[in-house]
Amino acid sequence: MELYSGHINKLIDELSGLPGIGSKSAQRLAFHLINMPQNKVERLARTILDAKENVRYCKECFTLTDNEICPVCANTRRDHSTIMVVENARDLAAYEKTGKYEGIYHVLHGAISPMLGIGPNDIRLKELITRLEGDVSEVIIATNSSLEGETTAMYISKLIKPTGIKVTRIASGVPVGGDLEYIDEVTLLRALEGRTEI
Repeated sequence: MELYSGHINKLIDELSGLPGIGSKSAQRLAFHLINMPQNKVERLARTILDAKENVRYCKECFTLTDNEICPVCANTRRDHSTIMVVENARDLAAYEKTGKYEGIYHVLHGAISPMLGIGPNDIRLKELITRLEGDVSEVIIATNSSLEGETTAMYISKLIKPTGIKVTRIASGVPVGGDLEYIDEVTLLRALEGRTEI
């Protein structure tokens, strides 16, 4: 037995298809949208459509932007000789929030995963290699520390090292506030290897 009418069920179904939205959250959002004033719902719908029609990939780093070149790549004060390679635009945003990284980025839009049938040609590696023909002195690999992220990092490293460009990997280790007894051995080893002088 369906609890709600067709329009409400369709709205809940569409919302529950979004990442991170379960059925209860979708239901809550659906009721909120239905109870919003008409002009706010129309503005939200227009904003979604405008974003879908106007947002594209930056032609240099492949993050999302509504211009041909994103603000990071267009910024002449940034160090264009250092490229940080990330898996997705959310990772780029996370590093930008720190306000400490002064270089530019390259967004792969995924990671190599033979188990899922994702190979080197399925992510933006060719575009990265093309960018290295410019004046690049260092590539920082900032993929996740998952099996896929590590595989991708090793693959990129093997591709770039013969060019003579410096290749580094971000350190990973013990999170702030983490208890050592609950942390896995690989993370502890990484923390030890990536230690710095204090």
